Amino acid sequence: MALGIESDHNRFRKIVKGKIRENLRKFIKHSDMLGKKGKDIVSIPLPQIELPRFRHNPQSGGGVGQGDGEEGTPIGQGDEGQEGKGKAGNQPGAHLMEVELTIDELADILGEELQLPRIQPRGKQKIESLRTRYRSISRIGPESLRHFKRTYKEALKRQIASGTYRLDNPVIIPVKEDIRYKSGKPMRTLESNAVIFYLMDISGSMGDEQKDIVRIESFWIDAWLRKHYPGLETRYIVHDVAAREVDREAFFSLRESGGTMISSAYILLADILEKTYSADEWNIYAFHFSDGENWGNDDNKVCLETLSGRILNKINLFCYGQVASHYGEGDFIKILEEHFGDTENISLSFIQDRDAIYDSIKTFLGKGR
Repeated sequence: MALGIESDHNRFRKIVKGKIRENLRKFIKHSDMLGKKGKDIVSIPLPQIELPRFRHNPQSGGGVGQGDGEEGTPIGQGDEGQEGKGKAGNQPGAHLMEVELTIDELADILGEELQLPRIQPRGKQKIESLRTRYRSISRIGPESLRHFKRTYKEALKRQIASGTYRLDNPVIIPVKEDIRYKSGKPMRTLESNAVIFYLMDISGSMGDEQKDIVRIESFWIDAWLRKHYPGLETRYIVHDVAAREVDREAFFSLRESGGTMISSAYILLADILEKTYSADEWNIYAFHFSDGENWGNDDNKVCLETLSGRILNKINLFCYGQVASHYGEGDFIKILEEHFGDTENISLSFIQDRDAIYDSIKTFLGKGR
């Protein structure tokens, strides 16, 4: 029975992953994907999957409790006047179901659907970490590590040996002594150093909707990069006419009303790189989001000089995403395109709205750097 339940559970998870993959473009643009997130687990609401429910057998004569019952009759309905009184509708309700997936599982789905190439880490220095490798079998262990094939095999061997296995009714029922578990031990592994910088314009023209787009896109970017760099560091820089480093919560909540000098963020990024992150030891990624409105040609010139002289020669990939704003559209993305259109480690994306997040992620991560 246990094996049957686990088999159904695994089959259900395959269906769920298929549903997510089929509707990934739609799921990506909704912040519901980010609603309940632990360190390694994300809860995803799936309204497309209808949950099974009990219905009365129309051939049965009795009702529920007393009297004649009809198919679909609710059980335990309250009296009139109680909370919830209202007119009945004639449409089915939505069946929302939250399914938990690991960040790695989401990253795999993202990579398969967007056909993203695997990242090839650079850098000579590695960091040492402890990871558990499961290469043996044990008779004891937690249920989460049960080895189903070995358990099935042990149960089959026992039933054949005892003469209880029947070809005309080949039911395998494991008992406690049949259950086997994966067993592992910590092993030292070498992983590439990696850091990701998120830079965002927080001037008055970057509203809540624009920030939500950045929040959603950064979640998926994080998922993909952490797939390749388990020890990924993340740092956040915000700017209007001046730039400063903040934590994640402040990054997505701060809002100013002043102007914009993009060079302030690029200079701060360059200073941090030169002080802390050697290109020989670190894989470095930077993602900048803005509405493209910058304070004049003089500052555009400083941005170009800082990128070419102090940033692009030190990092794996620099990505600029220009988020459309209700207050107008800047020309910064066009300036970057004119000067760095053929540069291998720079990617540019115009993000018109949430529907554009899917293609923007593919543009940013499609180079596999």
